[in-house]
Amino acid sequence: MSAPTPLPLTVRSLTREAFAPYGEVIEASDAVQHFTINAGNTERYHDLARIEPGPDGRVIVSLFRGQPRALPFTVTMMERHPLASQAFIPMSGRPYLVVVAPAGAVPRVEDLRVFLARADQGVNYATGVWHHPLLALEGVSDFLVVDRSGPGHNCDEVQLETAGLIAGM
Repeated sequence: MSAPTPLPLTVRSLTREAFAPYGEVIEASDAVQHFTINAGNTERYHDLARIEPGPDGRVIVSLFRGQPRALPFTVTMMERHPLASQAFIPMSGRPYLVVVAPAGAVPRVEDLRVFLARADQGVNYATGVWHHPLLALEGVSDFLVVDRSGPGHNCDEVQLETAGLIAGM
Protein backbone atom coordinates (compact mmCIF):
# COMPACT_ATOMS: atom_id res chain seq x y z
CA MET A 1 0.00 0.00 0.00
CA SER A 2 1.40 3.41 -0.93
CA ALA A 3 1.51 6.35 1.44
CA PRO A 4 -1.32 8.87 1.14
CA THR A 5 -0.65 11.94 -0.98
CA PRO A 6 0.70 14.79 1.20
CA LEU A 7 -1.87 17.46 2.00
CA PRO A 8 -1.01 21.07 1.07
CA LEU A 9 -0.04 23.38 3.92
CA THR A 10 -0.55 27.15 3.79
CA VAL A 11 2.33 29.40 4.84
CA ARG A 12 1.23 32.38 6.97
CA SER A 13 3.11 35.42 8.22
CA LEU A 14 4.41 35.01 11.75
CA THR A 15 2.57 37.35 14.11
CA ARG A 16 2.35 37.45 17.90
CA GLU A 17 -1.40 36.85 17.78
CA ALA A 18 -1.34 33.93 15.35
CA PHE A 19 1.54 32.20 17.16
CA ALA A 20 0.20 32.75 20.72
CA PRO A 21 -1.31 29.21 21.07
CA TYR A 22 2.18 27.75 20.50
CA GLY A 23 4.45 30.14 22.43
CA GLU A 24 5.90 33.60 21.91
CA VAL A 25 7.34 35.53 19.00
CA ILE A 26 10.65 37.10 19.97
CA GLU A 27 11.04 40.47 18.25
CA ALA A 28 11.65 44.13 18.86
CA SER A 29 8.30 45.82 18.34
CA ASP A 30 6.11 48.50 19.84
CA ALA A 31 3.78 45.73 21.06
CA VAL A 32 6.22 44.67 23.80
CA GLN A 33 7.55 46.42 26.88
CA HIS A 34 10.62 48.43 25.96
CA PHE A 35 12.60 51.24 27.51
CA THR A 36 15.88 53.11 27.22
CA ILE A 37 18.91 52.01 29.26
CA ASN A 38 22.67 52.68 29.32
CA ALA A 39 22.42 56.47 29.55
CA GLY A 40 20.05 56.57 26.59
CA ASN A 41 22.31 54.57 24.28
CA THR A 42 20.29 51.32 24.20
CA GLU A 43 16.62 50.38 23.79
CA ARG A 44 15.81 47.27 25.83
CA TYR A 45 12.97 45.06 24.59
CA HIS A 46 12.19 43.37 27.86
CA ASP A 47 11.07 39.86 28.84
CA LEU A 48 10.20 38.63 25.35
CA ALA A 49 9.77 34.92 26.13
CA ARG A 50 8.88 32.74 29.07
CA ILE A 51 11.85 30.37 29.28
CA GLU A 52 10.74 27.29 31.22
CA PRO A 53 13.54 24.88 32.19
CA GLY A 54 11.10 22.39 33.73
CA PRO A 55 11.59 20.37 36.92
CA ASP A 56 15.25 19.96 37.90
CA GLY A 57 16.32 21.56 34.63
CA ARG A 58 18.64 24.45 33.96
CA VAL A 59 18.57 26.97 31.13
CA ILE A 60 21.29 26.49 28.53
CA VAL A 61 22.31 28.54 25.47
CA SER A 62 23.44 26.71 22.30
CA LEU A 63 24.13 27.53 18.68
CA PHE A 64 22.34 25.48 16.01
CA ARG A 65 23.65 25.68 12.44
CA GLY A 66 20.84 24.65 10.08
CA GLN A 67 21.31 23.50 6.51
CA PRO A 68 18.86 25.12 4.11
CA ARG A 69 15.72 23.24 3.09
CA ALA A 70 14.38 23.46 -0.44
CA LEU A 71 10.74 24.02 -1.35
CA PRO A 72 8.59 22.15 -1.98
CA PHE A 73 9.20 20.47 1.39
CA THR A 74 7.31 17.46 2.73
CA VAL A 75 6.58 17.47 6.48
CA THR A 76 6.61 13.85 7.63
CA MET A 77 7.44 14.16 11.34
CA MET A 78 7.09 16.43 14.35
CA GLU A 79 8.77 16.67 17.74
CA ARG A 80 8.01 18.15 21.15
CA HIS A 81 9.83 18.86 24.38
CA PRO A 82 7.51 17.71 27.19
CA LEU A 83 9.60 19.13 30.05
CA ALA A 84 10.56 22.62 28.89
CA SER A 85 10.27 25.43 26.37
CA GLN A 86 12.70 25.93 23.48
CA ALA A 87 13.55 29.31 21.94
CA PHE A 88 15.16 29.94 18.53
CA ILE A 89 16.68 33.34 17.68
CA PRO A 90 18.00 33.69 14.12
CA MET A 91 21.49 35.11 13.69
CA SER A 92 22.12 34.88 9.93
CA GLY A 93 19.75 37.49 8.54
CA ARG A 94 17.56 35.00 6.68
CA PRO A 95 13.88 34.06 6.93
CA TYR A 96 12.94 30.54 8.03
CA LEU A 97 9.84 28.38 8.35
CA VAL A 98 8.11 27.38 11.58
CA VAL A 99 5.75 24.38 11.60
CA VAL A 100 3.72 23.86 14.79
CA ALA A 101 0.76 21.96 16.22
CA PRO A 102 -0.93 22.28 19.62
CA ALA A 103 0.46 20.52 22.69
CA GLY A 104 -1.33 17.31 23.54
CA ALA A 105 -2.14 14.31 21.39
CA VAL A 106 0.03 13.29 18.45
CA PRO A 107 -0.74 15.83 15.71
CA ARG A 108 -2.51 15.12 12.45
CA VAL A 109 -1.62 17.00 9.28
CA GLU A 110 -4.82 19.04 9.73
CA ASP A 111 -3.43 20.34 13.05
CA LEU A 112 -0.26 21.79 11.50
CA ARG A 113 0.27 25.53 11.08
CA VAL A 114 3.13 26.91 9.00
CA PHE A 115 4.58 30.37 9.56
CA LEU A 116 7.20 32.32 7.64
CA ALA A 117 9.44 34.00 10.21
CA ARG A 118 11.32 37.10 9.16
CA ALA A 119 15.05 37.28 9.77
CA ASP A 120 14.41 39.52 12.80
CA GLN A 121 11.85 37.24 14.50
CA GLY A 122 12.59 34.43 16.91
CA VAL A 123 10.16 31.93 18.39
CA ASN A 124 9.81 30.31 21.79
CA TYR A 125 7.94 27.00 21.62
CA ALA A 126 5.91 26.52 24.79
CA THR A 127 6.43 23.33 26.78
CA GLY A 128 4.91 20.36 24.95
CA VAL A 129 4.08 22.19 21.70
CA TRP A 130 4.66 20.02 18.65
CA HIS A 131 7.03 21.55 16.10
CA HIS A 132 9.15 20.53 13.15
CA PRO A 133 12.93 20.69 13.60
CA LEU A 134 14.73 23.73 12.24
CA LEU A 135 13.69 24.75 8.70
CA ALA A 136 16.33 27.20 7.49
CA LEU A 137 15.85 28.75 4.04
CA GLU A 138 18.15 30.39 1.47
CA GLY A 139 21.47 29.27 3.01
CA VAL A 140 23.22 27.80 6.03
CA SER A 141 21.74 29.65 9.02
CA ASP A 142 22.79 30.00 12.64
CA PHE A 143 20.30 30.19 15.50
CA LEU A 144 20.88 30.98 19.15
CA VAL A 145 18.85 28.36 21.03
CA VAL A 146 17.75 28.69 24.65
CA ASP A 147 16.44 25.46 26.11
CA ARG A 148 16.80 22.89 28.88
CA SER A 149 19.49 20.59 30.15
CA GLY A 150 18.72 18.21 32.96
CA PRO A 151 17.39 14.81 33.90
CA GLY A 152 14.48 13.14 32.19
CA HIS A 153 13.40 12.46 28.62
CA ASN A 154 12.73 15.79 26.88
CA CYS A 155 12.28 15.00 23.19
CA ASP A 156 9.45 13.01 21.62
CA GLU A 157 9.44 12.44 17.86
CA VAL A 158 6.49 11.11 15.85
CA GLN A 159 5.85 10.29 12.21
CA LEU A 160 2.71 11.82 10.73
CA GLU A 161 0.10 9.39 9.36
CA THR A 162 -0.38 11.74 6.40
CA ALA A 163 2.41 14.09 5.35
CA GLY A 164 1.97 17.80 4.70
CA LEU A 165 3.40 19.62 1.70
CA ILE A 166 4.80 23.14 1.84
CA ALA A 167 4.79 24.01 -1.86
CA GLY A 168 6.06 27.56 -1.60
CA MET A 169 5.65 30.88 0.12
